[in-house]
Amino acid sequence: MNIKEIPSIAPLALAIWGFLLTGVCAWTGNAEGMADQKTYLADITATLQKQWPENRIVNIVCHGHSVPAGYFETPVVDTFNAYPHLLHQGLKRRFPWSVINVIVTAIGGENSEAGAARFDRDVLSLRPDVVAIDYGLNDRPIGTARAKIALVSMIRKTQKKNVKVILLTPTADMEAKLDDANDPLNQQAELIRALAGEYHVGLVDSLEAFKLFVKGGGRFPDLMSQVNHPNRRGHELVAERLLLWFPK
Repeated sequence: MNIKEIPSIAPLALAIWGFLLTGVCAWTGNAEGMADQKTYLADITATLQKQWPENRIVNIVCHGHSVPAGYFETPVVDTFNAYPHLLHQGLKRRFPWSVINVIVTAIGGENSEAGAARFDRDVLSLRPDVVAIDYGLNDRPIGTARAKIALVSMIRKTQKKNVKVILLTPTADMEAKLDDANDPLNQQAELIRALAGEYHVGLVDSLEAFKLFVKGGGRFPDLMSQVNHPNRRGHELVAERLLLWFPK
């Protein structure tokens, strides 16, 4: 991916870009059954490369909680530095002839059960081509069993409509014990990875990207606007991995 496709990448993120890409490539094969990153959205990327009058509107919906909604230091909502907007910018640089809507249906404070309850009304009604689902951070209180039911409901409904799904593991929380496999944040991430493999959908491993950033010499506070919300740097890590699913 061309780093210029997301403007104003932070210097520290630039310094460890090579390390992160290595981590992405090393990780990609670990979720057995996950969709092939090079081909999963081939029909979508082919559409994005068409010029007028053969092109059409492509709708990408980002569904989830406060992070895709753009909450930084609550109550500030910094829409244009959140990953849905960064994804939109990156796609437009990559596919300049395309007509793209990146639509955010995320609600701050929501978990996947509430997101699943309004999924038909708020997401499928938009006739999406791709749906990105990001609830892991807020699903910790309901546990993995309940989260699985809600996530599977949304995945199955989306696939029934022949719409592509990308699941996102949670971004970091500075109060989580990320070196402990039993920490609820890690457990939610493992659930989401497993579902991506089971249902053969796309996966953006945001949590792994945050961990690799730290292994590369960064610090979690460098990625966070508050304890549980990423700042611009954190959102860039997520957008970079999302863009990998849209190869030209």
